[in-house]
Amino acid sequence: MPTAKPRRLTYADAGVELDAKDTFTEGLESLMRRTYGPRVVANPGGFAGLFRLDYNQRLFARNYKDPVLVACCDGVGTKVKLASQVGVFDTVGIDLVAMNVNDLVVQGAEPLFFLDYIAVPTVDKAMLTDLVKGVVEGCRQAGCALLGGETANMPDVYAPGDFDLAGFCVGVVELKRASNPTRVRVGDVVLGLASSGIHSNGYSLVRKVVAEAGLDLSAHHPELDEAPKRGRRKPAPRPLGRVLLEPTRIYAGSITRLLRNYRVKNVISGMAHITGSGLSGNLGRALPPTCDARIDRSSWPVPPVFTFLQRHGGIADGEMGRVFNMGIGYCLIVRPAFAESVKEQLQRLGETVYTIGEIVKGKGQVRD
Repeated sequence: MPTAKPRRLTYADAGVELDAKDTFTEGLESLMRRTYGPRVVANPGGFAGLFRLDYNQRLFARNYKDPVLVACCDGVGTKVKLASQVGVFDTVGIDLVAMNVNDLVVQGAEPLFFLDYIAVPTVDKAMLTDLVKGVVEGCRQAGCALLGGETANMPDVYAPGDFDLAGFCVGVVELKRASNPTRVRVGDVVLGLASSGIHSNGYSLVRKVVAEAGLDLSAHHPELDEAPKRGRRKPAPRPLGRVLLEPTRIYAGSITRLLRNYRVKNVISGMAHITGSGLSGNLGRALPPTCDARIDRSSWPVPPVFTFLQRHGGIADGEMGRVFNMGIGYCLIVRPAFAESVKEQLQRLGETVYTIGEIVKGKGQVRD
């Protein structure tokens, strides 16, 4: 019998929407340009982004003597599942930038440029545009350029409603200014910068609490309402889902500006971005093997979102501190003579800062 001719298959038959993807990516240039400074080199039609390390114009000179490039990569974890449930996507775009640039400035580096990777089962232009708008806003806050990225349409890998994100950031630091735990000394002061909430770690546990406690993400819980800031109106009540999606605070802008004030003196002896493993697991990475950080956990207020999750999930205190930031998103270890000045500068830059501990003799551990 004659063999039937196979039908003419297309990429669209396999679930990949090339035309929709191309239309989406072609419309991103105007968004990305909001993050460009004079060091971005125009490269229309290019396969990669171009960025000047030095820029020899009087207003924009960045002439490095011994530059070291600093690079990092991170994602948002299962917070993307919550974003899908709530139908809000711009906030996780900000998270994506924050998780990278906050790590980068720990090394004393200035963020230069950012790239994103978005993987989806189908090209939903509205959802993707919101995501990229969030990335653009994060880059704007961090002072880095969004040079490009990739949108991967993979229907066989991701189920409808699923998506994933990854971010990549490159920065630069003068070698002699790069962070080094050996600079930390006994007597140094530990400053803690307030977090904006849960940030982007621990969301598998957050979602487990929501599911097992039968919490409605669209419900309003008065105990989670934000306190009004001085001289401003009380913020509008938010449903639980929006509270849990509060974006990670971006510290990069404040830290970069602070470091520019100390080009000669190394008054900041160490820094830490408080992510997964909490304060103890991250601050400990900034310590030499001869010093401990003694922390006073009563020195800052724990945001209500953490006590809310702990109560509804029956989570032990130790587990809370191991999983979540508990209200401190970033730490600086500072020479005691400069601690108050650094604190005041950061407050002028918009940070809420607490003196949370001191450096003592020890074995590289964080003590309560």
